[in-house]
Amino acid sequence: MVATDEFRSLLRRDGLLAIVRGTDPEACVASVQVLADAGVRLVEVSLTGTDAVKVIERLAAAGLGITLGAGTVLTAADARRVQDAGAAFVVTPGASPGVAEAARLGLPVLAGCLTPSEVIAADQAGHIVKLFPASTYGPSYLRALRDPLPHTDVVPVGGVDVDTAREYLSCGAIAVGAASPLLGDAPHGGDLTALAARAARFRTAVDKARRP
Repeated sequence: MVATDEFRSLLRRDGLLAIVRGTDPEACVASVQVLADAGVRLVEVSLTGTDAVKVIERLAAAGLGITLGAGTVLTAADARRVQDAGAAFVVTPGASPGVAEAARLGLPVLAGCLTPSEVIAADQAGHIVKLFPASTYGPSYLRALRDPLPHTDVVPVGGVDVDTAREYLSCGAIAVGAASPLLGDAPHGGDLTALAARAARFRTAVDKARRP
């Protein structure tokens, strides 16, 4: 587990959160190893994947040098399970009992929001804002949100590819979250070599976009 301020710093430093959601637990573990080798140091394992809690347990014990979290944490029981499994932070698609329980447990929360009211509520509660689904309105929406809320930390998630990752970061996102445009079919038993190539492209694009 990391403190919320430390998690914010990690998001700002690394700029890229990989979201792993798969039907093959072995392939999910192997995918995260590839991501780690490519310099992707922030990884979320979604609870919608097969045997996701066991995957988190295995990765937490693997010593890959990553900061590992759990996604789609909807219930209080989910928050407790993923903490026990070794997750350092939680991610939600929206407001849910899992948010309050994770906060009670001391886990940083990347809280799913879309409207300005949701963004303000999450930020004032001390959570980091996950703009989701970001692709609904695109980078211009983030730019508009940041006009009245310039100090709110936002991580766009949902349909983020290499090109839009650059745009979101240029609009003030502290990081971006990437799922299928980054992972492809790898968490389902697909091509790990292709994953390594995509991870390298994402890593390079994000680093360039954040360079002064």
